[in-house]
Amino acid sequence: MAETRSVTLSRKTAETDIELSLVVDGSGVSEIATGVPFFDHMLTLFSKHGLFDLNVKCDGDIEVDYHHTVEDVGLVLGDAFKQALGDKKGIRRYGFFLLPMDESLARIALDIGGRPHLVYSADAPTMFVRDFNIILVKEFCRAFSNALGANLHVQLVYGEEPHHVAEAIFKCLARAMDVATQIDPRAADSLPSTKGLI
Repeated sequence: MAETRSVTLSRKTAETDIELSLVVDGSGVSEIATGVPFFDHMLTLFSKHGLFDLNVKCDGDIEVDYHHTVEDVGLVLGDAFKQALGDKKGIRRYGFFLLPMDESLARIALDIGGRPHLVYSADAPTMFVRDFNIILVKEFCRAFSNALGANLHVQLVYGEEPHHVAEAIFKCLARAMDVATQIDPRAADSLPSTKGLI
């Protein structure tokens, strides 16, 4: 690829201070430090299985709750993809993946078409991994979808163990994003839209 699709962003609010760098066409290396160990694990999996190079440093008000950190990292990561993809010429745009993780099965379909929307159906019987409530995965997906401008459908087909549920979703999202962000050599100089703008 002639041009490296990469970006470095920072975002600071009263709740979080985030520095993030992304290489879309990477090899899956990452350095993640959000102050939330389970979330770090999920982002590391996302990087590895999407083959995205990802560095994230977040100083958030985790003494209050993990919510701000998870949501704001989702916002910055979505914005990073949006900026790194530029005019989106040549991308496949749509991504789909079905991913098993032990007893859990996740299904994700997405469209990087500029119309943010989230459909999320992924309730596990038990919602906590230690002190991490996996409902925050939904908040991450909502923030990511909004900032990227993606129509994102997340479904837990079935699953029981909350760690496996969250892991299946993050890995599945990574694989679907890898598909959607790839350049289709048959249409490398055109937009994947009849409208002429996405």
